[in-house]
Amino acid sequence: MKPCTLRRGLFFLCAVATFLATGLLSPDACRAQTNEADKTSTQSQPSATGKSNQKDDQTSDGTTRLRIRVTNSQDKPVGNASVYVRFNQPGGFLHKDKLAELSFKTNEDGSVKVPAVPQGKILIQVIAKGLHTFGKWYDIEKDQDTIEIKLEAAPRWY
Repeated sequence: MKPCTLRRGLFFLCAVATFLATGLLSPDACRAQTNEADKTSTQSQPSATGKSNQKDDQTSDGTTRLRIRVTNSQDKPVGNASVYVRFNQPGGFLHKDKLAELSFKTNEDGSVKVPAVPQGKILIQVIAKGLHTFGKWYDIEKDQDTIEIKLEAAPRWY
């Protein structure tokens, strides 16, 4: 084995060991482990209000459920409109956040129910035949929200 190859392997091994040691011994990691231990010890006995606490935990996890209602300028529902919902999805450890997209079609009532998405900045775009395209960033902080979107008629091109 060449000394050059051995030196590279040893350097790589030291770099990986240093990276793991700093990640595992950081104060945040230790604090997270102690918080998890505290939670399990305090919730060892089931209570009568356990079901309501579980429901509160599900709604307060940083996500929101949206209902989007699309109407035209005469307040009539717009059916079969394309609705795009874009939001930042956290990438996790060593990954960048990425822009996730969900696409839907409105029903006959002009509404769409969006599954749980993270709270924060959300882009909603609506495209319907014969109407102006709509797009706007919303800052959503509620657990459930209804967004009313009114589309204007597109001008006729001759």
